[in-house]
Amino acid sequence: MAFISMIAWAKGHPMGSEVNQVTESVTSVEQDAQSFLYKTEDYLSKLNHFVARTRWVHGNFITYDTSALVAEAEGQRRAAVVRLAHEASQFNNIPLSQDTLRKLDKLKLSLTLPTPIDEDKNQQLSKVTTALGDLYGQGKYCRDNDSCLSLTEINRIMSSSQDYEELLDLWTGWHDIAKPMKPLYEQEVLLANQGARELGYNDTGAMWRSKYDMPPEEFTRELEQLWLQVKPFYQSLHCHVRAKLSKWYGDDKVALDKPIPAHLLGNMWAQSWINVYPIVAPESSHRFDLTELLKKEGYDELKMVRAAENFFTSIGFSPLPDTFYERSLFTKPRDRDVHCHASAWSLDGQDDIRIKMCIQKTGKGFHVIHHELGHNFYHRAYREQPFLYQQGANDGFHEAIGDTITLSVTPGYLHEIGLLEALPAESEDIGFLMKMALDKVAFLPFGLLVDQWRWKVFSGEITSDNYNQAWWSLREEYQGVRAPVHRNEGDFDPGAKYHVPKNTPYVRYFLAHIMQFEFHRTLCEKAGSRVALHRCSIYKSKEAGRHFNNMLEMGASRPWQEIYADFTGKEVFDASAMLEYFAPLQAYLDEQNQGLSCGW
Repeated sequence: MAFISMIAWAKGHPMGSEVNQVTESVTSVEQDAQSFLYKTEDYLSKLNHFVARTRWVHGNFITYDTSALVAEAEGQRRAAVVRLAHEASQFNNIPLSQDTLRKLDKLKLSLTLPTPIDEDKNQQLSKVTTALGDLYGQGKYCRDNDSCLSLTEINRIMSSSQDYEELLDLWTGWHDIAKPMKPLYEQEVLLANQGARELGYNDTGAMWRSKYDMPPEEFTRELEQLWLQVKPFYQSLHCHVRAKLSKWYGDDKVALDKPIPAHLLGNMWAQSWINVYPIVAPESSHRFDLTELLKKEGYDELKMVRAAENFFTSIGFSPLPDTFYERSLFTKPRDRDVHCHASAWSLDGQDDIRIKMCIQKTGKGFHVIHHELGHNFYHRAYREQPFLYQQGANDGFHEAIGDTITLSVTPGYLHEIGLLEALPAESEDIGFLMKMALDKVAFLPFGLLVDQWRWKVFSGEITSDNYNQAWWSLREEYQGVRAPVHRNEGDFDPGAKYHVPKNTPYVRYFLAHIMQFEFHRTLCEKAGSRVALHRCSIYKSKEAGRHFNNMLEMGASRPWQEIYADFTGKEVFDASAMLEYFAPLQAYLDEQNQGLSCGW
């Protein structure tokens, strides 16, 4: 019985002394829980600050010693969270206030892989997860002893190669690095499930789905409804791309009524198809090159960051603190190794916000900076929230916030800041929308199926006897892609994707790809935009910025559905904004696909 309901029941109950005892008991437990949370938040806030600074130093000075220090710090934090999460379980099934229950849940759910209480099993799980991460991180495809390729090098070749056999060789070579992971992954599933059950969840997948402020089964149904909403558009895009690839490679390699071979879409996992744009491009498209425009106007790395900051200040956000520019990393140092992957940081939960990236003076780099600053402004917006609420409303919000901003980096915005002399004609929009769809829409089924597979593994529906078969069944069902060569249960193809051996939940990216268009449409409405959604930019709109900031300030203090509804004005989460954004492309695809047999 919920806390409020119990008190309401007690007040109307005839046994007065027992009522008082119940009320006093509930109040006492509430105070105990609040005291526990107060101490926990204070401790974790300080610990996180220490760990973040350690990680920052390691990321900027990669040495044997900084690696050892960050491993020790991360281990200290992981042990603390495991201990505190198990201590929080003492309040399971006890009537408490909604805010207290929410914080307790946030603490328990902050664990990605729940660790068993037993110390030996705890250590065993730690060794298994480290081994899986090392197998992925050290993975290389070696054609012979003198010729080995890293994933970065493989991806670079796959992004531009149109040689069927070369692509097949690279695809097979990389996927083979995952074979040794299978027995380790089996162990990891067993140990993590034990930890999840000890925290009160049926299995690890159910625990992951419990992070979304609704019963796990309801969340699964919600995702499927979203997918069904966008599936027809995805199938239209798939149909067009398959026809172009069949014409390019021949129908003996790409049949017009079968799934597309997974190695031909310009990406190791066929999750983004933007690299096949030269094959599928429409005749009319935007002709400007943003990289060349940046070069022409003398944009260096710092000027690119200042331009992105100016976007946020133009919509009413306060300028970044001076320490952001003093402490961030913008360019790759010449004298040492650093982690160059773009990332946004909040080190102290307050004003110490930074980005770390080796900025490339390219159009893509310009978009990435706007995205990363979206994270930073989100960090700063919710800094007044209690520690356990200093995060996105759900784990998809942070990515959606960053991408929402990049949707406003339109030709109109580039024209306003002096990078583009004249706006492209609307007749050229189809090429722009095609590129966006090959990136945003093509990703959707993959963004959904990675965790669909893992949830079924955690629940036992998929066993180690059919890990690989189930993986490819889901990929054919959702993506309409197939393995280019025969695969069997000696293979472990899910392990060839970073997020599986590194245990990073993935459905957040599916949610982010849907939400960013809903957020973009809402902000365009607040800005009073009168242009098509794909042409709208909220640059300089203080009203849009005010509404945006109101959402960001809430962090995770309320269920994400309430925050979403307050922001968009909609009670139901849907994908209609994405479909509106791509409506002109849908009409184009309908014309192009006439006479074709779509589907697989």
